[in-house]
Amino acid sequence: MRSTVRPMAAEFLGTFALVFIGGGAVVVNAAHQGLGLTGIALAHAVVLAVMVTVTMRISGGHLNPAVTFGVWMAGKISLRRSLFHIASQIAAGIVAALAVRWLLPAAPGAAMGYGVPRVAAGVSLTEAILLEGVLTLFLVSAVFGTAVSRDAPQVGGFAIGLVLLFDIMIGGNLTGAAMNPARAFGPALVANEWTGHLIYWIGPLFGAAVAGFLWSKLLLPIEGDEPA
Repeated sequence: MRSTVRPMAAEFLGTFALVFIGGGAVVVNAAHQGLGLTGIALAHAVVLAVMVTVTMRISGGHLNPAVTFGVWMAGKISLRRSLFHIASQIAAGIVAALAVRWLLPAAPGAAMGYGVPRVAAGVSLTEAILLEGVLTLFLVSAVFGTAVSRDAPQVGGFAIGLVLLFDIMIGGNLTGAAMNPARAFGPALVANEWTGHLIYWIGPLFGAAVAGFLWSKLLLPIEGDEPA
């Protein structure tokens, strides 16, 4: 029992922190205009780096249904465990969005949909899906290269957080750069804002599937490989 509950609790805690701090940064920026895109990106990056590091040895530190999907695609996690991970992540996203609603300034929170990602005017549906997919490909590749691979450098979640930083700097003003269905679903549910919501499932899952295929078939070391 504990072997199941422990990783679920780790995924819940880490995803809660990511969605609360990430969505909270969006709301606080709207309230005080003090963070800007760089501050929002840093908030997401730092919380992800820390929470991946503290949960990595318990659950793998996925904190994202797209990451779990990509790791499952590569055969590095069982279907049963991946479903438990995703359920924990989605539940954490909802609770975190509720916490943003209850704890942070009400008017800016409602105006910003409690951190819900939004597609900018002029960005088409296809462009948004592809952008989320490409950004997620980078993120999931960082997970494989620094956490999944047996040759992974011992850098904790630092590199994964850095990917979130540069992804949001590029995509934040275009799609919100969620790269994470739980990060999008929790605020969307609490705000009851569903415009373009499928973008944040289709794009990240597509990008994660590409990453899972690429790493499992080509980039992950296999038995007998010599270190480069």
